[in-house]
Amino acid sequence: MADDPARPLGSEAIRLLQSIALRGEVARRLESESARAVLHSIVEATVALFEAEAASIALYDAASDQLVFEVAAGEQGQGVIGVAIRPDQGIAGYVYTTGQALALSDVATDPRFGRSVAERTAYVPRSIVAVPLVDDHGTIGVLEVLDKRSQAAFSLRDIELAGVFARQAAVAIRASRVERDLGSLLGATLRDLADSTGPISDAAIDELVDAGTARLGRDDDSRLWELVEQVARIRGSSPDRLELVADLLGAIARQADRDSRARRRARPGPTARATDR
Repeated sequence: MADDPARPLGSEAIRLLQSIALRGEVARRLESESARAVLHSIVEATVALFEAEAASIALYDAASDQLVFEVAAGEQGQGVIGVAIRPDQGIAGYVYTTGQALALSDVATDPRFGRSVAERTAYVPRSIVAVPLVDDHGTIGVLEVLDKRSQAAFSLRDIELAGVFARQAAVAIRASRVERDLGSLLGATLRDLADSTGPISDAAIDELVDAGTARLGRDDDSRLWELVEQVARIRGSSPDRLELVADLLGAIARQADRDSRARRRARPGPTARATDR
């Protein structure tokens, strides 16, 4: 077994992977709702600034190869949440695939407009401005603003302002994604570790990553994940409530420390065990 490529890492690598993966999964779950709250605040601010009927953000989902409308605001915006379209479909798809902002004063006459999709949302807009959400890896989604109440069309200035909101949304998304692919992070960590411990094959790395992440995200009944989800929701609370929660958690942590020390003191030592026998 001396030539086994996984031998230089073994159980030490699996423990390292499990530790990293656990922290990554906790961070992902903690940030998911927080990021959604930020995105929702962005579309709400967009509606208020433009005096628009609606604003929404669609994000590209690689797993389904679709743009999915994740958040929306405004009187006419709620029907679009959860709607998914091809990344080349409609005005949102055009902006996503080209990375170019677009403003239309009469969407009904534009061949790129997807009327059937709009009708599914129960609101067909008259005018629209759509701008791409762009991060370091490229276009990740689209921000759309529908129908200013005060004017019949959007201006070049409106495109610039919408671009500001889109950049803020992209920053929020980037900050919330601790790692887009946790497996890639773990594999990179393993390769760095292997550099100092010996050669390891890609197949062995994949096997170790699978071992380190085998149960993450699947044990949904775990009390740990229940606690993480609750903390994620609490993070959106007002500052005074957050302070109260922090005080309560601090008290629980101090009690846990006291209980742990008491258990260690109560544990019989080698001499006591020998006497018992």
